[in-house]
Amino acid sequence: MPKIIRRLTTKEIKTAKPGEVKQDGKGLMLVVDGKGNKRWVLRYTRPDGRRNMTGLGSNDFTPATVARIKANNIREKLVRGIDPVVDKKSTIQKQRTALRGTFKVVAEEWYAHKARGWARETARKAREILDDSLFPKLAKKPIAEISSVDIKPLLLNVHERAPKLAVKVRQYCNQIISYAIQEGLREDGRELSLKGALPRTSKGHYAAVTKSADLPVLFKAIESIDSIYSRVALLVCLYTASRPGVVAGMRWDELQIADKEWHIPAGRMKTSNDHITPLPDQLIPMLNKLRGLAGESPFVFPGFRDPIKQHIHRDSLSKILRENGLR
Repeated sequence: MPKIIRRLTTKEIKTAKPGEVKQDGKGLMLVVDGKGNKRWVLRYTRPDGRRNMTGLGSNDFTPATVARIKANNIREKLVRGIDPVVDKKSTIQKQRTALRGTFKVVAEEWYAHKARGWARETARKAREILDDSLFPKLAKKPIAEISSVDIKPLLLNVHERAPKLAVKVRQYCNQIISYAIQEGLREDGRELSLKGALPRTSKGHYAAVTKSADLPVLFKAIESIDSIYSRVALLVCLYTASRPGVVAGMRWDELQIADKEWHIPAGRMKTSNDHITPLPDQLIPMLNKLRGLAGESPFVFPGFRDPIKQHIHRDSLSKILRENGLR
């Protein structure tokens, strides 16, 4: 004769006393602690044969009908060979992934983790790569689903205007994906496969610019320089026909952005007169972006060691030109 399972009545649940354990059948129990708090607990056998218990909630918020439904759901999983403990951990992991799982969120975590050990300029460059090269296309994509196929067109697009920058973008993409794997936000072993994704860039010097038709080549070469400060400084030289030494020392109080003018005091010029240089439209958004990065530095192009007291050295621009084959 089959065993009759008698479930707890509403009165029995209500009158259960501290320290009592009331059986509701098939491993479901009402446990009352020493203070009279009542909670539902299910005892069961895991697929590997081990006995286990799991809480189903307080009786104040989980009435008997709900506790029984939860217990039945667990029993059904056990019949299918699903371990409730493993299943719960998997569900929690999926929820964590959903909350943290976009490329932008993970990349920001990676940046915060790495920036603690970076020099100021390295952090600046990385921040720029995230904001300008990666987030516009990848920000909202789930980190678990991003593949090499998603990244390659982005890299080629960057490579077309800035070959050296594309190499750094590839490096950071690989690091962000590795970080996601380490954090359990992406399947183990699902690294990117981007080796050979970028064309080889020939080394050497650019030919001297002697006619206007050569200017696009020069602009493209400047755009390939990693540092936004170096890029903008060289473009200021190019657009305003100013000497590198004067551009390196450019101060915010010399700029009249609204009027698109650069007022250079006589003391910084070889002449004995103040000089006003028009600022072309192309420079305005670049200068506005630098203003947002300047902090308290009075210099448009601050020095890395002491941005409050020093600007970049005038020879640094010439060095950058040499390193990038531009002179």
